[in-house]
Amino acid sequence: DNITLIPLPPYSPELNAMEQIWEWLGEVPDPEIPVVSVVDLGIVRKVDVRESSVAIDVAPTYSGCPATEVIEETIVSSLASRGLMGVLVRRVLSPPWTTDWISDEGREKLRAYGIAPPSKSSDKRELLGKAAIACPRCESEQTSLVSEFGSTACKASWKCDDCLEPFEYFKCI
Repeated sequence: DNITLIPLPPYSPELNAMEQIWEWLGEVPDPEIPVVSVVDLGIVRKVDVRESSVAIDVAPTYSGCPATEVIEETIVSSLASRGLMGVLVRRVLSPPWTTDWISDEGREKLRAYGIAPPSKSSDKRELLGKAAIACPRCESEQTSLVSEFGSTACKASWKCDDCLEPFEYFKCI
């Protein structure tokens, strides 16, 4: 893509621009799971602030994720709404994103929303439905895989055998 960098408002060394930008990025929701931000998901890898531009490195959650372009556009428009017009989002593929990049706060937000967060260990047994997945509502580990396919490609459908509630599990990748 040919992207023209537009100058930022006057740069002020007193303003901690990097910290402010990370804070604003922490408010950019994931389009598929709006309770978590792009920072909670760990897909924002780097913010590079220059006097005339800001470059943000973003890793897609997986190859072919349909939300990737939406996330990139939302980041640019969110920062533009705050006066940053020289924003360049760079898609980075290395190192690849895994669910280990989700912050502890992001995992808790997923759980509170009713989605079982992945463990931090990228355990392949979880991909096969053989690991214990705790119900996000009652915390029982007496759960069953219903379908490896949930409402989005990154989630699977489960049910709790104790409280009988269905729930989604954010797949471990």
